[in-house]
Amino acid sequence: MVTLGDVVMILDLHRQGVSLSAIARRTGLDRKTVRRCIARGLEAPVYSPRPPKEPVIAPWRDYLRQRVQAVPELTAKRLLREIRDLGYTGGYTAVKDYVRGVRPAASPAFERRFETPAGRQAQVDFAHFRATFTDEPGAERVVWLFSFVLGHSRFLWGRFVPHQDLQTVLRCLAAAFTAIGGVPEQVLFDRMKTAVQGDGDEGIVYNKTLLAFAAHHGFAPKACRPYRAKTKGKVERPFRYVRQDFFLGRSFRSLEDLNRQFEQWRDEVANARRHATTRRIVIEHFREEQPSLKPLPAGPFRAVLSLERRVTRDGMVSIGGNLYSVPDCTRRRAVEVHVLADEIRIFEDDTLIASHPVLDGRGLRRIAEGHRRAPPPPNSQTPRDPPPEPITVEGGRVPARPLDVYAVAGRRLAEEARP
Repeated sequence: MVTLGDVVMILDLHRQGVSLSAIARRTGLDRKTVRRCIARGLEAPVYSPRPPKEPVIAPWRDYLRQRVQAVPELTAKRLLREIRDLGYTGGYTAVKDYVRGVRPAASPAFERRFETPAGRQAQVDFAHFRATFTDEPGAERVVWLFSFVLGHSRFLWGRFVPHQDLQTVLRCLAAAFTAIGGVPEQVLFDRMKTAVQGDGDEGIVYNKTLLAFAAHHGFAPKACRPYRAKTKGKVERPFRYVRQDFFLGRSFRSLEDLNRQFEQWRDEVANARRHATTRRIVIEHFREEQPSLKPLPAGPFRAVLSLERRVTRDGMVSIGGNLYSVPDCTRRRAVEVHVLADEIRIFEDDTLIASHPVLDGRGLRRIAEGHRRAPPPPNSQTPRDPPPEPITVEGGRVPARPLDVYAVAGRRLAEEARP
């Protein structure tokens, strides 16, 4: 296409006596085009629009439209084979694009609301949050909200945790059952790897420890169908509600402070509101549902995950990204660790030498009372158990102590008695 600027340049070069061939080389135009521009003078060329080129799919449009309207489920690949038998020489993309435009839109079916009887089902899931704690300025932490919702009353229980491992799931489930004072018949899980290991020949394969936990508490685990988020909508919808009504615009000192504020909001706002679906006050509705729950088991779940760990140079054992202390008299060698839902137990030669509560977090350290002979340095921030209460006067109560305190004392006395 020749522009008015090209015409001006051609005329100027022509006035300077430059030949047609030289002008054509300089402008990159054909000699005939240069000659026409010189003959026309200072006048911008006018171009008429090109006639539209008929697409190669055009002769088969009516056929494709009739076929798709008659059978909307026909695929573009099948229709491509049909029109190629009729003489079509074009490609698949042209067929696919045209069929997409003429295929009748499927009318969406009405959604069927799924309601559960009282005590029948609870739904659990995790949601991802990013938090910046004022106790750790400049460090953004990833935390997960474990949410537990009763399907009948919509009663909400939850806890922010740093991990999604099986130990966390079992600990949160046990705490949720304690909070509601009972156990539902079913617990619906997302297909999280900690709960569902996959699909086998006989159906869904659940984690063995989860099955033992479910049998201990008397509920049946149930996995939702893959890629069907609406089957667990009662637990997924509150995530947006929690994020918008509670999480955004608040500041938290630590994970513990986050959970304290969440618990207060949950009791005073979430479970005290009138639910938009049930039209009932959640806490009042829950009190009616609570008698339908199964009773709590007589004792805690004590399934054990056995690990082998080595004691570090400073007398610590690494478990789940955190460090737990062992007594000073422990030899630097491999020890056996029993990981329970809410407790860490460390054994040496089949003897219990330390027990710790599970630390919520990563990179944390805990030193139990009696594990260190020397006092902590002034700048130490590692939490230690408070010293045991002194034995009171005659007739007073002797305070209860962990068994590992007596085990350590016995080992020390045995060492001192050696010649």
